Amino acid sequence: MISEAEVRAYRPQPDSLAERVVLITGASGGIGSALARACAALGARVLLCGRKVRSLERIYDEIVGDGGPRPSIAPMDFETADAGQYSALADAVRGEFGRLDGLVHCAGLLGELAPIEHYDVVTWLKVMHVNVNAPFILTRTLLPLLRASSDASVIFTGSGVSVRGRAYWGAYAASKFAIEGLMQVLSDETDTLTKIRVNSVNPGKTRTRMRARAYPGEDPATLPEPATVLAPYLFLLGAAGAGVTGQRFNAQ
Repeated sequence: MISEAEVRAYRPQPDSLAERVVLITGASGGIGSALARACAALGARVLLCGRKVRSLERIYDEIVGDGGPRPSIAPMDFETADAGQYSALADAVRGEFGRLDGLVHCAGLLGELAPIEHYDVVTWLKVMHVNVNAPFILTRTLLPLLRASSDASVIFTGSGVSVRGRAYWGAYAASKFAIEGLMQVLSDETDTLTKIRVNSVNPGKTRTRMRARAYPGEDPATLPEPATVLAPYLFLLGAAGAGVTGQRFNAQ
């Protein structure tokens, strides 16, 4: 079994994701956009999924400008998306590629940092829907396309508060616990019956907008850029991660 240290130290070879079709949620910023650019640089056909179309278009232009394969833009607001939008996304992927080799869940909401006693119910439901229900629905909808791949990888993004609860992290922490459970259940279901592998990655402290909202007094210059914590994602998306499933990796 490969060690976590080896995964963190992983350095992909050029074209290690060549011809792979990878859909990344939350691709309009933070870890999602950094991962999209990294995957494209390694040859992947990336589907940029997120709710901010202008930001997705910016990442699209950056990938094309870097000389990567032309990506696709898949606008989706997970807070309001209905069944028809999920199905339309699956149909579009099926029509253009016929399969999906990678699905990375980077989209998420922080919600509010407050004690359970005072946590806003509407905010709780919104965070749980975007962080748990939407990844479940999207994964379920795309499973036939993942099965069509000869080596498919599903990656959920965890957190430092998804293995031990922390006061005031409310719905965000609860949702990340749920994501780890979803990852383990899906991994167990697909381990011997399909060529799909399912894992999670905890990026750790990273210079993102969500981190800034959670820690407004923190100096962002002391945190690593998203592009520097991608090794576990890239390892799991490529052939190097073949056979690895049901595991949680810390990027730092």
